[in-house]
Amino acid sequence: MAKKNAKKSKNPTATIARNKRATFDYKFEDKVEAGLSLMGWEVKSIRMGKINLSESYVFIRDGEAYLFGCTITPLNTASTHVVCDPMRSRKLLLKRKELDKLQGMVDRQGYSLVPISMYWAKGAWVKIEVGLGKGKKDHDKRDDTKEREWQIEKSRTMKDSLRK
Repeated sequence: MAKKNAKKSKNPTATIARNKRATFDYKFEDKVEAGLSLMGWEVKSIRMGKINLSESYVFIRDGEAYLFGCTITPLNTASTHVVCDPMRSRKLLLKRKELDKLQGMVDRQGYSLVPISMYWAKGAWVKIEVGLGKGKKDHDKRDDTKEREWQIEKSRTMKDSLRK
């Protein structure tokens, strides 16, 4: 019983990197968790925090999903004997049913696949959360900003009223 509860709770310190710009630019309808096929030097660099997800995106080619534009800067000590390409396309590990669903949504309904966050799962496994969404218009971004500012103001007034 205790194992099931511990397994479901995610450790907040397990997050490696977040793409904050993605939640500002896109409205996500669905989120998918995918494994990531990495080389040894990439895992070592990720452990040191040398990763950038800000301009990356996911595309599907020949029935397989790839992460493109994710920069993993190689370490000088870990990659002396290997030729490292920090911008290479990395394969995402998804089930066929998930791939077919994502492919259909992207092709027929104009959705985009954007990486949201990267985190550690079960020790040494790196997982990435991919969002299926559509781009926001400028007025949607303004509405979100107004809503966020209103929530902050509301919490401040509630704090002040509780103090009195």
